[in-house]
Amino acid sequence: MLNRRHLRIKVLQTLYAFTQSNNTNLVAGEKELLHGVEKMYDLYIYYLTMFDSFTHFAELKIEEAKRKIFTSEEDLNPNLKFVNNRFLALLKDNKAIKDASLKTKINWSGDVEQDVLTKLFNDFTKNDIYKDYMNQETSSFEEDKKFVVKLFKKEICNFELLLHFFEEKSVYWQDDIDLVCSMVIKTLKSFKSPEDIHAPILPLYKDDEESFIKELFRKGLNNLEDNYSIISKYTKNWESDRIALMDRLLMNLAITEAKAFEYIPTKVTLNEYIEISKFYSTPKSNTFINGVLDKIFNDLKQEGVIKKVGRGLLN
Repeated sequence: MLNRRHLRIKVLQTLYAFTQSNNTNLVAGEKELLHGVEKMYDLYIYYLTMFDSFTHFAELKIEEAKRKIFTSEEDLNPNLKFVNNRFLALLKDNKAIKDASLKTKINWSGDVEQDVLTKLFNDFTKNDIYKDYMNQETSSFEEDKKFVVKLFKKEICNFELLLHFFEEKSVYWQDDIDLVCSMVIKTLKSFKSPEDIHAPILPLYKDDEESFIKELFRKGLNNLEDNYSIISKYTKNWESDRIALMDRLLMNLAITEAKAFEYIPTKVTLNEYIEISKFYSTPKSNTFINGVLDKIFNDLKQEGVIKKVGRGLLN
């Protein structure tokens, strides 16, 4: 499930693209925002549906070995630990994953898709994580699960060809892969037993979060010039062209959020946009943004422009 920081980032990305394109169609921008968020879920389903192919590849490899003219003892009596992995079987049979795949029409049935997964399979079967697992004498669902999670974190997430495939598949995914991988890991860890074939997977976000991002985007865009004027008053020693565009957009969204969402503490808003700036702006942006926004928030609260309601939300 996407948390608020992830959603703020998507609003920031959409606002940046919107302002750079000189687009004035607010409805179109809003649709682009929601589409970008929904595309993240497609990537999530891509990751969750890939595991069945690996078991299939392993079975084919075993059958091919048995058909060799000169067979070895290993060919005739193969190690079946991977193909019998109970956690992989659970992922194959899980109803929520199947339903999501059908609904989104996401699968790995194409030639290009199968080629990418074949190369990924051949790659990870040569590494120590796979070899150590195959050499384990003990066997349990928890061990099977631990292996799959570790394999995903260490090998699948970082496989260069797979990353390239996703980047070519959708422009929306270039900045989303790390986040979606964390969602996949959380999902894998959530399955507790082989009987979890009816266990749910993560929703994209809570129902009320769509209204949050739509309002943040709309008000962030509508109040852009007013908020830029506020920012300029507190950055008089800085020429406007010296302030990074991303810094201005970040501060605009922070001011918008502080004014528009009475239930979100200003400390939360401030901290969130400072953290986002560490990844989406210049190395010194977080210090700069922190200083400017802290002054703006304090003054706007004194003026009654920023109002917080509810217990514990005055700060």
